[in-house]
Amino acid sequence: MNTSFVGQDPSLNVPFYFTYKPTVFDGIPDHYAALAAPVIAYWSLSLVFHFLDQCQWKWLDKYRIHESAEAQSLNRASQTHVISMVIFQHVIQTILGYLCLSESHPPTQSGVALGLQSMENTFASVVYRIIGSDAGAAFMEERGVFWAHWIYWWGKPATQLLFAMLVIDTWQYFLHRWMHVNKSLYRHIHSVHHRLYVPYAFGALYNHPLEGFLLDTLGAVIAEYLTGLTVRQTILFFAFSTLKTVDDHCGYSLPFDPLQLVSGNNADYHDIHHQKIGIKSNFSQPFFIHWDAILGTRMTRKDIEDRRKKTA
Repeated sequence: MNTSFVGQDPSLNVPFYFTYKPTVFDGIPDHYAALAAPVIAYWSLSLVFHFLDQCQWKWLDKYRIHESAEAQSLNRASQTHVISMVIFQHVIQTILGYLCLSESHPPTQSGVALGLQSMENTFASVVYRIIGSDAGAAFMEERGVFWAHWIYWWGKPATQLLFAMLVIDTWQYFLHRWMHVNKSLYRHIHSVHHRLYVPYAFGALYNHPLEGFLLDTLGAVIAEYLTGLTVRQTILFFAFSTLKTVDDHCGYSLPFDPLQLVSGNNADYHDIHHQKIGIKSNFSQPFFIHWDAILGTRMTRKDIEDRRKKTA
């Protein structure tokens, strides 16, 4: 059954986030924007938190996880060295991204119309199979087009982005945990990141170059490939995942920070992992904590208090 709108081109009825423009940002090819987005996001948010570190406002003290003096005394890498290593990782990340990302073609009305029609047909087929031909035909006649188009514009993209988050979380959890379990990997590679005993924002990607490639760059490439994200979706996804990573290392537990409301995986949660007592816990990053919860590696502030009481 053809369930399209009669006398109306559905490809013209697009949501606010969609554009037929040749590029999202005028004059910048989309695949270049996808490469630039995480770098710009990283340093922009890092500078915000660096400003907060430097201004020393008293009202912020209750939100700081550690005192500034503590970071200066415990961290074993200079800020200059950290910045240079992060820049190096961004260079490698950009080069590899340039080689992997192909030039994208802007969406067309004919392509969108075909996609919508295909979604309608697929949705109708599923509905008929579940509730039968007669009831299915009645449903499709009344609400079928609405739901098929909702899935096309909102359901499918949201599912892709959520799946991409889960892929990155899975990749990073098991690789991150392996780098702690394997003493050689920890000593020669992952220990670089843990030179920052007290994390701060622009040290989020302070890693050994091999770890930066395996954990962050390759993980993002795998997530993008498995979920079939478009180049325009990767602009959003890469920027968001980078902002989340920076925020997780910011050193502040801010109740008004939207990135810390996404899940229990926030700056305070990851800070525990950087402490001696929690270094074999809280491997999950950057989005959710389900792997820690499932596999018994989750540690909370209450767990720390309980351990200290037992040893007191």
